[in-house]
Amino acid sequence: MARILLWHVHGSWTTAFVQGGHEYVLPVDEDRGPDGRGRARTWDWPRSVVERTREELPGIEPDLVVLQRPHEAELVRQWTGRRPGVDLPAVYLEHNTPGGEIPYTRHPMADQDRIPVVHVTHVNRLLWDTGSARTTVIEHGICDPGHRYTGEVPHAAVAMNDPVRRGRAVGVDLLPLLATAAPVDVFGMRTEGVADPALHITAYDDLPQDRMHDELARRRLYVHTARWTSLGLSLIEAMQLGLPVVALAMTEVPTAVPPGTGLVTADLDVLVRHVEALVKDPELAADLGHRGRVHALDRFGLERFLSDWDDVLERALR
Repeated sequence: MARILLWHVHGSWTTAFVQGGHEYVLPVDEDRGPDGRGRARTWDWPRSVVERTREELPGIEPDLVVLQRPHEAELVRQWTGRRPGVDLPAVYLEHNTPGGEIPYTRHPMADQDRIPVVHVTHVNRLLWDTGSARTTVIEHGICDPGHRYTGEVPHAAVAMNDPVRRGRAVGVDLLPLLATAAPVDVFGMRTEGVADPALHITAYDDLPQDRMHDELARRRLYVHTARWTSLGLSLIEAMQLGLPVVALAMTEVPTAVPPGTGLVTADLDVLVRHVEALVKDPELAADLGHRGRVHALDRFGLERFLSDWDDVLERALR
């Protein structure tokens, strides 16, 4: 068992990661800001996840740090007195698709040989320019939420975090189009500003994870509207819940949702027709959702995810 230092950056990803057989130390501060969120308050995490203040960190002696943002290496040096990749083993987890002049975007960990870079999708690894840095891919895995699908509410569910800021990247502009096919219910964090009663677009902000899963499962289908993000964990969660999914054919989606497990297209007219078809045919929706769940459990299961991470952590600790 290793003692792993990491920041609470991505709640859904961290929920899966901390299910492993290690101790996980998360910095916390009074304000629970971006560099001190500590334990999650809307996810259920095991007791092996412990909070430590900045003042307590020098005494914890972590075995390894999982970096997720460029400035975290300096935080580790300042707060623990140890240098990631030099006197503290480290890996860098890249959650995001690159920005800037794609595919020429240089990764902040490019051309160094001390800290391997772990990407969450093969598309990310392909597009980021990491130079000579060692890279690998560990695809997402999630805790199975169970088959909860009822589809009793003939609405389209969408999940978006911070949609007003992220805009077109997560497909906010597509919501009115989707609403021509079915009422749209948007779930996520900081969803204020996307609701429009006149267009039958409703927002449900920052629900606890278990309640959000129940609410998603009551909707007839899930629509993944992201244009430019890594593979959204909300898509995988929807599939494992048993919802049929309609998704834009962007980034990793075409391989994550192969034919027969969901409906994937880059044609917006076809997207609307897919939504209309599933809303009108509950049996078709339930059957597609069942096939998607079987696939998602196999492809994005927690056991494979944790095993892949243990392999990477073991190599880093050698």
